[in-house]
Amino acid sequence: MPAVEEVLDKPGLSLEAVPEMRTRGHVDVWAAAGYLALGVLVLIQLWISPGGRVLASNDDDHGFFSFVLAHGERVLFHGANPLFSDRMNVPDGVNMMANTTVLALSLPMAPVTHFLGVGVSVVVLLTLGLAGTAFAWYWVLSRHLVSSPVAAAIGGLWCGFAPAMVSHANGHINFVSHFVVPFIVWQVLRLREPGRAVRGGIVLGLLVVLQVFINEETLLFTALTLGVFVAAYAACAWRTALGYARRFAAGLGVAAATALVPLAYPLWFQFAGPQSYSGQPFEPGKFVTDLLAIGAYARQSLAGNGVVARALSVSPTEDNTFFGVPMLVMLVITVVLLWRNLAARAAAIAGLVLLVVSMGPELRVAGHDTGIPLPFALISHVPIIDLVSVTRFGMVPATIIGVLLALAADRAPLLPRRRRIAFWIGLAVAIVPVLPKPLPVVAADPLPPFIAQQLWREYVPDDRTLVTVPLPEVSTGRAGMRWFALSGLDYSVPRGYFMGPAADGTGSWNAAPRPTSDLLRIAGAYGQMPVLTDADRRSAITDLTYWRAAVVVLVPGTPNHDLLEDVVSGLLGSAPREVGGVLLWDVRSLVHPSE
Repeated sequence: MPAVEEVLDKPGLSLEAVPEMRTRGHVDVWAAAGYLALGVLVLIQLWISPGGRVLASNDDDHGFFSFVLAHGERVLFHGANPLFSDRMNVPDGVNMMANTTVLALSLPMAPVTHFLGVGVSVVVLLTLGLAGTAFAWYWVLSRHLVSSPVAAAIGGLWCGFAPAMVSHANGHINFVSHFVVPFIVWQVLRLREPGRAVRGGIVLGLLVVLQVFINEETLLFTALTLGVFVAAYAACAWRTALGYARRFAAGLGVAAATALVPLAYPLWFQFAGPQSYSGQPFEPGKFVTDLLAIGAYARQSLAGNGVVARALSVSPTEDNTFFGVPMLVMLVITVVLLWRNLAARAAAIAGLVLLVVSMGPELRVAGHDTGIPLPFALISHVPIIDLVSVTRFGMVPATIIGVLLALAADRAPLLPRRRRIAFWIGLAVAIVPVLPKPLPVVAADPLPPFIAQQLWREYVPDDRTLVTVPLPEVSTGRAGMRWFALSGLDYSVPRGYFMGPAADGTGSWNAAPRPTSDLLRIAGAYGQMPVLTDADRRSAITDLTYWRAAVVVLVPGTPNHDLLEDVVSGLLGSAPREVGGVLLWDVRSLVHPSE
């Protein structure tokens, strides 16, 4: 592992000999305030109306994380099982550990969710995720890796607000909340110190536990990156690395033992508990980093172009690289400037390796697969790796760039005057075009009185469900998911948007298919009235019984609203009545779930 003198590139210093950094309270306050202000700016349009707007680029995950935060509120205020929810996907439920449930965030935010609403919790966590990640990296950089607070602030700015982070702020609370990662990284590096195995191992283990309940994918990325970093460093200075090996291994052993105690049951529940699954509902090569995306600008960057970004990115939430050509040039200059620094060199190698991994099993250029094989093909089906969306490995080099920029900016004052001026101009030209714009939102339809005024309580007993049409699914039935989340999960629903097992045990974004859900989905999507048969009507009663339905509610304003009204009426043999702004079919007398 690297000694601090190599990280700082200041010969003569050692980890034990580095003096305490001077207190920079005023600088810390300004850094925190600046990051927070930028975070608010990115989410400003959602802050204007947290409960009345949704993120335009990803309303599916906006709804899912609203459900997740509402679940955290039920855990704290109603004693619900934190690892499992029986409120959605009735009667099978949802394995919350097998989904990204951010329990380490949803539980502390439960009072906010309870008193101010789930919409406020969503925008607060997205904002604090960006700002908190930036400040956490600033803190670790300024205290341990650089002497200049300006250099640390630049590194924190990039790590917290890189295009990848801003892209994931479109609803991915888990992927903007990286504020534990820099402390994990630093604790791992410190395991090389004499006497740190037990104390450092325990601290590292507890940080790992915390990160598991924020985002396991990020923890996997961090572990793989540190593994490549160690291998690269050892290849460059194997004698030095060998001298650290015993202390390092002992510390990792203590960390693993510390983390295993609280994580053993949750992880068993995740991988072997009810509604668990293995693998993703797509091939590893489907969502990968396009080679040209590295030099382009993301759609939410100041210099971004939506047409170009859409051609090079799998979705607005996955602009995981998009560094821009000036930053690539600046990165080459930075690596050359820091090349004698073994730790920086190993970090650059780790970033490059993970960037190649993010490109998947074969090279994709301008949206076209070239057939050129890449190393990821060798590990694409390894357990755990097969659970990852491959393009997200690109978040690793995005973070490493921030660290390298901080190290280079810290060294810049040592350069000759002309080179120093050129460095700062180049850094500005590289960073400014990548700075973020506010994320787009759309107005959400207001809750009908049937939901807002809780009129549903007259129709839905505790052991029955409220069935919305369209049914809540991935990419459809978003209103039903939103109603459900904003109600605080006070009623139960069938199906939903979540990860669960398909028929073959692999992961799926949908509940197991039912005849009625398929019929309604196809009718709503294509706007064609199906020919209803007696078999369809019998299946509807069977499915509603399976779902423990009390009422069927047609969402106002849904596409093909009148057609869906005719379909449901035809299936149930009765016309709906209007209650609290919705059309409702009372099916309590038709289905008897207890029989």
